Amino acid sequence: MHRTLWILLTLGSAVSQAQVNPCDLNRDGAVNAVDVQLSINMFRYGLSCATAIYASGACNDIVTNRVVDAAFGKSCITGIPASAHRVSLNWTASTSPNIIRHNVYRGTTAGGPYTMVATVHITGGTSYIDTTVQGGGSYYYVVTAVDSNNRESAYSREAAAKIPQ
Repeated sequence: MHRTLWILLTLGSAVSQAQVNPCDLNRDGAVNAVDVQLSINMFRYGLSCATAIYASGACNDIVTNRVVDAAFGKSCITGIPASAHRVSLNWTASTSPNIIRHNVYRGTTAGGPYTMVATVHITGGTSYIDTTVQGGGSYYYVVTAVDSNNRESAYSREAAAKIPQ
């Protein structure tokens, strides 16, 4: 009996010292294809976004890329990187009922076409920082609101950003 108690204490000690990898989205102890698929689903389909890999409540292509890198053995990078170029977007929340998230779209031509670059859940607020812009480029942004029935609004008014070299 004394030996069993010692084994339990050793295991308990080892578990309490283990660090959780933020890219392990399903918390099963490994970063793998399941976590990659979860990050894609959170970004593309607006599933609950509880990660803080990029920013609290933000699920975007950066999060997916970081999870993919971690699944291939690289470190899980967290936080918004210090970048020389960034665009900070803010918008007014939709007053329509049952809004669950906003989709942020970006294009390189005024009037589109646009590509979705982020999903911001209501709990994540009404702002987004795009740190993937390149110096010397022009970017055009629109935002949509998505309700609990997955209906998406029309694009917001376009906002433009010219990034210096």
